[in-house]
Amino acid sequence: MTTFKSDVEAIDALSADFKKLNAEIGKVIIGQDEVVQHVLMSIFSDGHSLLVGVPGLAKTLLIKTIADALHLSFKRIQFTPDLMPSDITGAEILDEHRNFKFIRGPIFANIILADEINRTPPKTQAALLEAMQEKNVTIGGHLHILDKPFFVLATQNPIEQEGTYPLPEAQLDRFMFNIVLDYPAFEAELQIVRSTTSDTKTELNKVIGAEEITAYQHVIRRIPVTDTVLQYAVGLVSKTRPNTAMAHAKTNQYLSWGAGPRASQYLILGAKCHAATHGKYAPDIEDVKAVAMPVLRHRIVRNYKAEADGVGVEDIIRELM
Repeated sequence: MTTFKSDVEAIDALSADFKKLNAEIGKVIIGQDEVVQHVLMSIFSDGHSLLVGVPGLAKTLLIKTIADALHLSFKRIQFTPDLMPSDITGAEILDEHRNFKFIRGPIFANIILADEINRTPPKTQAALLEAMQEKNVTIGGHLHILDKPFFVLATQNPIEQEGTYPLPEAQLDRFMFNIVLDYPAFEAELQIVRSTTSDTKTELNKVIGAEEITAYQHVIRRIPVTDTVLQYAVGLVSKTRPNTAMAHAKTNQYLSWGAGPRASQYLILGAKCHAATHGKYAPDIEDVKAVAMPVLRHRIVRNYKAEADGVGVEDIIRELM
């Protein structure tokens, strides 16, 4: 197990490794710096992320590249309408000696890519989400502990919603971040096309492994937070709840549902991680604001008036901040 002489030394090491990871991943993933940083922060915070973007934005390549740079095992599950829970978790079979034998499913890896999670029925979605929360699966009455560290990075296509099963708000809440991938800038796309249509292959260096990640996760939780920052984070979440004492005017006007306490927890964890990865020993309000969008984006529900007026979720979050 990786040990540090002090938390200050650990935070310095985390900040340095974070820069190395961004540089290494940037060899393959071009023009998505903020997305890469948010995914890495969710991993160091021991959280899961939902990546939303149209096809062709290299979501799968992004996650595979991050797994390679982190020296972690990686499995991809393509979610389809006929996928069953046992296709994810594994199942017991009778071997040649007529004894039950457990065959591990693809969920037994460090990083799981749940590709197009909204393409499979709720029963199968629930099997994955239970594993995300409990970090184990139960098959035939036996408990099977998942590999550690364990992260689910799910992707969702925001267009082509025909025949899909959108995740309910209660299940969306289990994802720490909702990360939106946008089209690359013109210069970035030029570089992408140039590199992907040549015969050269980029070799990635392994930056850190499972032990370092686990150590950094513990360090982040030990980072102190002032009451001012705590009050700002909890106050920001409270503003999203319509018809309550702290509700913002825009909230009462445009929201039908606000964020729960898990949002406050993830705001603080995310702020701690954002501070540490940028070489700071304690988070401030700016660190909370830096993670507010991916934390809150999928936790508040607009009403019909917001849709009619063309007011988006991100517009409301900016107003609250």
